Amino acid sequence: MVNAVILASMRTDACYPLSFITGAIISVMVVFNTQLGEATTNEVSITINQIVGIATLTAIMLLFRKSRTVNPPRTHAPWYLWGGGLFGLAVITCNYFSVRGAGTTIAMASAVLGQCLMGIAFDMTGLMGMKRMRISFRRAAGAAVSFAGILVMLFFSSGTPDPVYALIGGTAGIITMIQMVYNSGFAKRKGAFFSARQNVISGLIGILAFSFISMPEETAAGWENLAGLSPLVICGGGMLACFVVVASNTIIPEIPASDSSVLMSSGQVLAAAVLDAVLYRMIEPALIIGSVIMLLGILLSRQS
Repeated sequence: MVNAVILASMRTDACYPLSFITGAIISVMVVFNTQLGEATTNEVSITINQIVGIATLTAIMLLFRKSRTVNPPRTHAPWYLWGGGLFGLAVITCNYFSVRGAGTTIAMASAVLGQCLMGIAFDMTGLMGMKRMRISFRRAAGAAVSFAGILVMLFFSSGTPDPVYALIGGTAGIITMIQMVYNSGFAKRKGAFFSARQNVISGLIGILAFSFISMPEETAAGWENLAGLSPLVICGGGMLACFVVVASNTIIPEIPASDSSVLMSSGQVLAAAVLDAVLYRMIEPALIIGSVIMLLGILLSRQS
């Protein structure tokens, strides 16, 4: 009994750095997706990511079919939990308009704000089966510091916040958090890997229907442009997406949603700042400073 409690505590503690690492990997994934989307189309890029994800996760589940971690006992899941990939399509659409209208920095900052607000809402209300969390003074102070970091990113970056596009970006963050909680509920019944695979299957169905119904000619041309691209560019985003979905399925049930949202966002922002500096020789001090302040808020709240 004592060993089980110790192991549960260690698993929970491990989810904090894993949240930050997952956010950083999201930024690397976005680079792969952007390169693939620029060479083909955004819709073709998403479709390929889903196909790579299905193949990768299926291979892992077959290779470790006797593992209780990869293939735990499965229980019945209601029909409405089988469509997590459709949330991803909504996030991508919101991100597209937000980035086009306000620029990457403002889009990212507003998405972080929406994600963190939704995380706090889950903790306070217990929505969608999440555990309700007591908001102590230290947790409230930590959340206030984290929000100060978000405001630094939003109002002291090189872009000018546009209320409409900032709202669209914030909506993307809200949907992202809802998707993670939704997927984790399915993962409790089916396992993290099975849940991740079903997520990309439903996303694949949705993006194929959207692509070939709304823009058949552009989609066909995009597939033709795949010739000559490196396998890393083609497969990199989809393989990293598998890690992100499985990791988030593992993290969400273990730690407060507000903490996971801040840590993932901080990891994503810091990694994006590093990638911008290395790949494009661009440095946005507001993103770096804001994300560091967010992390300080988490450290403060963890003292409770």
